[in-house]
Amino acid sequence: MKREEKVLRRLRRHKRIRKKVIGTEERPRLVVYKSAKHIYAQLVIDPPMGTAKVITGASTLSPDIRDKVKEAKSKTEKAKLVGQLIAERAKEHGITKVAFDRAGYRYIGRVKALADAAREAGLEF
Repeated sequence: MKREEKVLRRLRRHKRIRKKVIGTEERPRLVVYKSAKHIYAQLVIDPPMGTAKVITGASTLSPDIRDKVKEAKSKTEKAKLVGQLIAERAKEHGITKVAFDRAGYRYIGRVKALADAAREAGLEF
């Protein structure tokens, strides 16, 4: 029961955050999702009416960093690699500014590591 309550609290936080955080053409939304083993990041544009459009994404399963991820000792180090990769892919699409959407997760640990790595690689939040 405790696990279900925790998930419901995160989803409530996520809904509250999503009311304010909107991805535009100039400033897409950087969405973070984490599972027990992996972490995922996507750049999303939210049109005024209609479905969101994913520009690019990165995760610990991405072929570009798969070898480095296997060598990483902790999940936090893996999150840093994903943050660097999403920043590189954003620059390829000409994106330098993003709105950070932590999806209801607390800003500590892997979420913070991903955000800090993306900032160091050149993204502005």
